[in-house]
Amino acid sequence: KMRKVILLISVLAVIAIFYSFKPIEVQPNSSQIEIIDEDKGLVKWYTWEEAVAANKKIPKKIFVDVYTTWCGPCKMMDRNTFNNPEVAKYINEHFYAVKLDAESKEDIEFDGHTFTHVPNGRRGVHTLAVALLNQSMRFPSCVFLDENVARTSIVPGYMPPESFIKVLKFHAEEIYKTTSWDDYSKNL
Repeated sequence: KMRKVILLISVLAVIAIFYSFKPIEVQPNSSQIEIIDEDKGLVKWYTWEEAVAANKKIPKKIFVDVYTTWCGPCKMMDRNTFNNPEVAKYINEHFYAVKLDAESKEDIEFDGHTFTHVPNGRRGVHTLAVALLNQSMRFPSCVFLDENVARTSIVPGYMPPESFIKVLKFHAEEIYKTTSWDDYSKNL
């Protein structure tokens, strides 16, 4: 009889603890995105739709971080590179920054097309990520788009802040139009 009482008290304690926590509200497309305060010098992230809409009002280049939730180097980019104040400030000034989960299940409407999740293997893939990365699914990958939302470059792989700031300047200042990356990087 004492065991039943202890078991009942234990069950009630677990239930009380469970219901004492406030549920976390998850916004669409944000389950893996850390919302960052731009005033603290960190990146202001947009959804794809927000960036495209903002670009129509005030034209600006778009930078897309294509990642997956399981990717270690993607997490390192978030932690080390995107949280670097110099990198964040430069991105915020020159780009609309988008985080795109390459395995997202949310439909995205753009340019008369609906981009969707396609089941493939264990996780599947989002067709906008496939289009942006020109089918080369390497993570993380940074995609740079001009003010007309035309892709100018795909830069795959992890980059520390000091390297990434050079990549950002190469694209924001349109150096790529007159100089190859190899020539540009030699002069740094």
